[in-house]
Amino acid sequence: MGGVGMLDGAELALPYRWLMRGNVTVRGQWMYPREAPPRLIALARAGLLDLTHFEVTEFTLDDARDAVAHAAEKSAPFHLTVIRPDQ
Repeated sequence: MGGVGMLDGAELALPYRWLMRGNVTVRGQWMYPREAPPRLIALARAGLLDLTHFEVTEFTLDDARDAVAHAAEKSAPFHLTVIRPDQ
């Protein structure tokens, strides 16, 4: 999974002899398949995901400073701060 060797971190070292002698297959993928985000959005739009555990606080673009302060104060899982453009 992605993240190994990022930002000058340590690389994932795999011993060549072990790979070859053990007939080991290494397969990588960055986070999730490409089709996952649109499928997840489709599930949410269809009402098939329980999103009630999310706390969403919305701000207008004019209140961006307040939104940033709120986001810093409410930094926790499932607490989302959203800036919506004027509609």
